[in-house]
Amino acid sequence: MKDSSGRILTTHVGSLIRPPALLEFLRAKQGGKPYDQAAYAQCLKDSVATVVRQQAEIGIDVVSDGEFGKAISWSQYALERLAGFERRPFAGGNPFARGADRARFAEFYAEMDAKDDGATTAESVVVGPIRYTGHAALQQDIDDFKAALKGVKVEEAFLPVAAVSSVIPDKKNEYYKSDDELQMAVAEAMRTEYKMIADAGFLVQLDDARAAVTYDRMVPPKSFKEYRAWLGRQIEIMNHSLKGIPQDRVRYHVCWGSWPGPHTTDVPLRDIIDIILKARVGAFVIEGANPRHEHEWKVWGDFDLKGRILISGVISHATNVVEHPELVAERILRLAKEVGRENVIAGTDCGFAQGPFYRRVHPSIMWAKLEALSQGAKIASKQLWPAKKAAKAGTKRRKRA
Repeated sequence: MKDSSGRILTTHVGSLIRPPALLEFLRAKQGGKPYDQAAYAQCLKDSVATVVRQQAEIGIDVVSDGEFGKAISWSQYALERLAGFERRPFAGGNPFARGADRARFAEFYAEMDAKDDGATTAESVVVGPIRYTGHAALQQDIDDFKAALKGVKVEEAFLPVAAVSSVIPDKKNEYYKSDDELQMAVAEAMRTEYKMIADAGFLVQLDDARAAVTYDRMVPPKSFKEYRAWLGRQIEIMNHSLKGIPQDRVRYHVCWGSWPGPHTTDVPLRDIIDIILKARVGAFVIEGANPRHEHEWKVWGDFDLKGRILISGVISHATNVVEHPELVAERILRLAKEVGRENVIAGTDCGFAQGPFYRRVHPSIMWAKLEALSQGAKIASKQLWPAKKAAKAGTKRRKRA
């Protein structure tokens, strides 16, 4: 995994807004309607090629495939790649529609939910042994991504996938003896996905909103100590899932959920960072630009990354306001002061689309934000490596002479 040697590199969390042509196929697929599979495969390949080229042209150094190959959400997609699950209508209400923040702002969430259909309309029940069956789908993602990267100039490429604790959240267990045994089974199965990506030469990004969001749903009635114990165990299980994969080929993304709500009951980063840092990964992809967590950049000065990289969000995915490049640069500079310039890569808070049909901003705004990210990184780089700027200026003066 490359660090920011000589300049600040740029990246993002992975999920990008799907183009209209691809969405037509995905609507048919999700709706159980007939569609031309060969045409869909070609549209998917073309869409990935376009979005990779757009990222490179706008100045993103470490690119993804936009998660275009996932026909469901960033975490529910695993239903199409794991055996052992059965889908049933919700019994007793949607488990996703709960939490302390929702209880405090019930009227707000009622309005928000009325405007947006839930991404999940049925519950997932474990009824048999979990095993990985998504080899063909993942291989298509890998092949499309490799083809898209030919002829574009980028530093590295990554594929985002769900971390173990975020794989099909709120699943019900009717097969394994305990939830811990269930999570270990998920870890064993998902290792196949993680290893296939790493073996293909890409960075693996583990997306884990559930790590932090669980606090909002667990405490109360459970204690904060119990939540920390749960989180610690999830990190242990995730580390187990990465067995055989080089640490420096893995990025770990933690966010507080990307929904546009108040987030008043989010767990503070300082209260969990010691556990998060136990992840056996080469980089941490952490929210840092939204108004609820931006102040937490100070936390990084009190903890040792131990040679790992911090990919901090310096632009938000959840507001249509486009950050000024100077603000982006300021956010990068203060992080560089805390952890060292080489250890900072500029990123986004979360994905711009949590699934094919759930985007947070308009596509034109997404690209404007990524452009501001690139411009801000250039501004910060000039300040962090002033000697390079001076050397370049000296070269120009000598040519004039």
